[in-house]
Amino acid sequence: MTKPTKDTSTRRRFLTAAAAGAATAVAAPSVVRAQGPISMRWQSTWPSKDIFHEYALDYAKKVNDMTGGELKIEVLPAGAVVPAFGLLDAVSKGVLDGGHGVLVYHYGKQTALALWGSGPGFAMDANMLLAWHRYGGGKELLEKLYASIGANVVSFPYGPMPTQPFGWFKKPIAKADDVKGLKFRTVGISIDVYSGMGAAVNALPGGEIVSAMDRGLLDAAEFNNATSDRVLGFPDVSKVCMLQSYHQNAEQLEIMFNKDKYNGLPDKMKAIIANAVDAASADMSWKAIDRYSKDYVELQTKDNVKFYKTPDAILKQQLEIYDEVAKKKSAENPLFKEIVQSQINFAKRATQWEQDTVVNRRMAYDHYFGANAAAKKL
Repeated sequence: MTKPTKDTSTRRRFLTAAAAGAATAVAAPSVVRAQGPISMRWQSTWPSKDIFHEYALDYAKKVNDMTGGELKIEVLPAGAVVPAFGLLDAVSKGVLDGGHGVLVYHYGKQTALALWGSGPGFAMDANMLLAWHRYGGGKELLEKLYASIGANVVSFPYGPMPTQPFGWFKKPIAKADDVKGLKFRTVGISIDVYSGMGAAVNALPGGEIVSAMDRGLLDAAEFNNATSDRVLGFPDVSKVCMLQSYHQNAEQLEIMFNKDKYNGLPDKMKAIIANAVDAASADMSWKAIDRYSKDYVELQTKDNVKFYKTPDAILKQQLEIYDEVAKKKSAENPLFKEIVQSQINFAKRATQWEQDTVVNRRMAYDHYFGANAAAKKL
């Protein structure tokens, strides 16, 4: 047997390394990532001029920036591809890769979806309802709910909204009977609440409300906030807005992905998407405080709108009617009942903590900006 020379050993090592490299090259196509950015086409349920569509664009920009352009989300306004109320179907079927809206717009698919925003929230505000969703079992219940209707989506509720106005009317609402017979616009379980108050309810997307009021198809309507209401033209068709209501006391927005498209993303992008939801949620709530307060002033000073507080008797009636509606729907829909009970269990301890802990700021407001106006002396 010939003893291997130094050159022979070197040659064998080279051939072994080359063979390993060839094997790697053969296996490489299965792990090579696609080149170029991933593009997604979205639609919101909002007109392009509405601040809600701006929120959708804000979220898309956060994701686009945080991924360094590796994921590019384009957001179109309502109606660009499908009607506002057709968003869930379009995203589920993959006609759109994702969308931005509110869960109550899917009320016709499953009434329990309206529990993420339509109603009194069992004394929780919208941020507390989001806390229930994240830590109190809401996330798992929403997944179960979407699965029950075959919706092929991944949903991220976010963006806590302030309490919404009772509505825009031709004259102030002084008593419950003033609502009876009015042709009124609202959505979600609020349809049942206002119907219970005697109104003839018509559910319309945000972009269609003012034109319907202008043509006399509606006598009154509610949408959401001072900025949206102003830019959509509510002051052009009404000069009376009733503030404070339980019909949508705790609502948030929704970011939605087609599940197949979402599941096909790298884990890193999924993590960015989730963290961008939280970042956008905080930013939206801060932007809302700034913009809504400015437009609230301008509605009064430039548009001559008169604001009135909704009478307590009407607020109490809303709660009583809501309880009747929730009881009926719980009897008809086991998932509705399960979600209501989950929210009540969370709300009982969360709202007790809040009521006992958080000081009522009305005293401080009156001190600084009331009759004595201490702020002027500082």
